[in-house]
Amino acid sequence: MKYRYLVGASTARMGDESSGPALLLLGFAVTRSAGAGSALLAGLTIAAAAGGPLFGAALDGSRRPERILAGALAAYALGIGAIQVSMGKLPLLLVVCLAVVTGLSGPAVAGGWTSQLPRVVSGDALARFSALDALTFDVASLAGPALAAVIAAWLGARPAVAVSATLVALAVPAACSLAPAPVSGAAEKPLRRQLAEGFTIIIQRRALLRATATSVVSYLGIGMLLVCCPVLGQQRLGGASRGALLISAAAVAAVISNVVLARRPPRRPDALVLASTLLLSLSLGAAAVTPGWLTMLAVGSSGVGQGPQLTGLLAVRHRESPAAVRGQVFTTAASLKIGGLAAGTALAGPLAGRSAITCLLAAAGIQVVAAAVYLAIRTDPVSRNPATCGGR
Repeated sequence: MKYRYLVGASTARMGDESSGPALLLLGFAVTRSAGAGSALLAGLTIAAAAGGPLFGAALDGSRRPERILAGALAAYALGIGAIQVSMGKLPLLLVVCLAVVTGLSGPAVAGGWTSQLPRVVSGDALARFSALDALTFDVASLAGPALAAVIAAWLGARPAVAVSATLVALAVPAACSLAPAPVSGAAEKPLRRQLAEGFTIIIQRRALLRATATSVVSYLGIGMLLVCCPVLGQQRLGGASRGALLISAAAVAAVISNVVLARRPPRRPDALVLASTLLLSLSLGAAAVTPGWLTMLAVGSSGVGQGPQLTGLLAVRHRESPAAVRGQVFTTAASLKIGGLAAGTALAGPLAGRSAITCLLAAAGIQVVAAAVYLAIRTDPVSRNPATCGGR
């Protein structure tokens, strides 16, 4: 069961990670502008941010959350495919609206999957499999953009988007196979109360609030990096499609970092969130000024920050989330983080079109702001004790 979980999560996330670069390349290919691709990605991610709390409430309140997870994955795959078919045939505004509708199912790929991990493993194994779960994001970040780049270079951006949709669809059987969850009683609560509980837990658990807020601000900068990649590929590597290889370079470093963390789970995941955010600032600053193919090394080094940051973040979420509302906490926190990514992609569209260097320097500065947010939020020492966390 636990390895089926990891395979399903990896496949879904590979499709999701490849869809972002593929959509950026599709928008660039059709309109010859970075703005179109960033608008599609922003629409997709903004909707995912908005849909997270509702999706989490549905998971926590259902006796068969695996069916909800599978249905959302199927809807997400169909939506990505529809965007591919519509781009260039319908006005861009309508395609962006379609991306928004599709994005409502996006939380199934990230927080929706991860919230189900305690149904698969528990006790001491949870920390190890939490690191492995984070590793699935990194593997997907490695393979997804590389796959999108290769397919876009050989066959075009449209087939790259179609393959992304297919990968998400292939994860549906794995989602269906997850064991039914025990009845939590969440369905007996009013929907408004269910939706509020995820936010309430995040605010009340100061360590969770600190890690979440830091990741949200940090991902604003990551969103800016993603939009810059096709532009960097065009300007420094000889082709826009090669920009997806930059994302894969970061993922290589993230995978290596998280393999180490999976073998030795961090004892202080909170501190790991801060250290990795500071490293991201240095990496993005370096990416702004390095010439030619050295950009690959600079962007790649950002993965040493992205991978461990995610591992630390997931460890904090598992530690601080009560079992009865775990789905809401994970999807709400993931949605807030996705919201930061969406804001970054929307901001970077016009900025990267004018100057990728300026955009990357701004992204590096945002990482410094994220670290300042971490330091500004003080925590209660009691909240860092796993024994005091409800549901664990």
